[in-house]
Amino acid sequence: MIDVQRRLTAFLVLAGSPAGAGQGGPGPAVPPAVASVVKNLRASEIAAHTRFLSNDLLEGRGPGTRGDRLTVEYIVTRFQAMGLQPAGEDGTYLQKVPLIGVRTDPEKTSLTLSAASGTIAPRMFEDYVVTDETQSEGSDIDSELVFVGHGVVAPENRWDDYKGTDLRGKTLLMLVDDPPATKDEPNLFGGIARTYYGRWTYKYEEAVRRGAQGAILIHTDASAGYGWSVVRNSWGRERPFLRLAPGERALTVAAWITQPVAEKLLRLGGQDLTRLTEEAHSRAFKPVPLGVRVSGRIASTLREVTTYNVLARVLGSDPRLREEAVIYSAHHDHLGIGVPKNGDAIYNGAIDNATGVGVLLELARVWSSSEARPKRSLLFLAAAAEEGGLRGSEYYAAHPLVAPGRTALNLNFDSVYQLGRVRNVSMLGMERTTFDPVARRVAQALSLRVDPDEHPEQGSFYRSDHFSLAKVGIPAVSVKLGIDYVGRDADWGKKQWQDYEANRYHQPGDEYDPAWDFAEGVQMAELLAWLAWEAAETPTLPTWLPGDELRAARDRSLSRE
Repeated sequence: MIDVQRRLTAFLVLAGSPAGAGQGGPGPAVPPAVASVVKNLRASEIAAHTRFLSNDLLEGRGPGTRGDRLTVEYIVTRFQAMGLQPAGEDGTYLQKVPLIGVRTDPEKTSLTLSAASGTIAPRMFEDYVVTDETQSEGSDIDSELVFVGHGVVAPENRWDDYKGTDLRGKTLLMLVDDPPATKDEPNLFGGIARTYYGRWTYKYEEAVRRGAQGAILIHTDASAGYGWSVVRNSWGRERPFLRLAPGERALTVAAWITQPVAEKLLRLGGQDLTRLTEEAHSRAFKPVPLGVRVSGRIASTLREVTTYNVLARVLGSDPRLREEAVIYSAHHDHLGIGVPKNGDAIYNGAIDNATGVGVLLELARVWSSSEARPKRSLLFLAAAAEEGGLRGSEYYAAHPLVAPGRTALNLNFDSVYQLGRVRNVSMLGMERTTFDPVARRVAQALSLRVDPDEHPEQGSFYRSDHFSLAKVGIPAVSVKLGIDYVGRDADWGKKQWQDYEANRYHQPGDEYDPAWDFAEGVQMAELLAWLAWEAAETPTLPTWLPGDELRAARDRSLSRE
């Protein structure tokens, strides 16, 4: 009790004093409702949820597995025990997410790259990974390979890598990043920041629009933002997809290859990767036929996968505004069982994202037990199948249980490092919304320095569940505490992050550690509680700023209400 009182006193002092307000001056007074919520936050609760959800018994929480079902039942049980209202389908806490699981069979799959000068037979997993996204059990491939640079069409940047070339039935080879900024155009494609055009999802989508049979992405650590092991571990297993609609097109070859293999296959066609990459950095670039054919067969094992989004609600206090909501979201899945490393094949996903679900459940507990209620409702969304391509949130966005035009804000949190309290936070996407000034005042009042994305080159805004909701118009942001830790030198947090990225991210080593300091989870919950209160109380629904790429979707969603 003494510790809780001390922490609440510190929270109130930070929230109301000039010292806690950072460079912006005195922060806003903490709303009594928020104070009543945060005083009940418990690090031990977040730790317990994280420990259970990352236990080996849940086998990595792969979608449609026994561990996935246990995860869903655990979250449902916790919501029910807390007394939250069911917010799923048919009066339940569940929203069914029907998927097709596609696993490439490495024993029956082969790709050959051939030209007049020779042939390459790359090795599955070591040299390439591939998925047949047509959801067929077996597909034959025989198509011409064409290098299309970055594979980007961006009229607002006067950029078109395709130049009207007919690429129907071809396989496209492309770079994984944005066209780079130049001295004359330092902000081209966001400068050093990754835009959606640089994401692998966009590359595949554009290839489908061009009528291509396949798309092969050239991996480098720098351009992808992660090592080959992450690609192998993520794509070298069953991948979930929403079922294709009748007549809907998809890629037969959705692949990645390593840089050394890319260099070899380009030499087959008398080309050089470095030179072609330089040419691709120009608006004048045109697709380059390589004189190389891609042939072979992709064999797939298909499985009906049923997983669930789990949803609960704390009803708002205003009879009119309670039909609107602020959404908290965190994905509950991870990678399941995969390629062993040091004898361990369970990808536990403790940080990614058992920690986020732990914070979600603790927020649900303290809000449900508080007598204070914001005007709008609070919706708690534990999303399914994020690791396979944001599938659970994609399904929710297509079948929303609160209309996008009635959703004030989405606060998403994915991977909460538990190493102690920090001095900084980034709120990816918040700066693009009308809610940003409020969010900054709240963060500064809590002595949190608001930093831009610490790794803009990785395109993190486009890599978690909030992006699915953003695409349908909801102001949706990813809240991430920074790595400037209280009581540590400036480099300590950076070293911890680098170690995690190298040795645990999407690997079996992402396991629960009893030595973690869950004060960081409490700090995250404090910030999220206050942000949600402000968004739930504001008279005007937040929106994307004028000129933002997502503003048109928001305008459409609001016009439907």
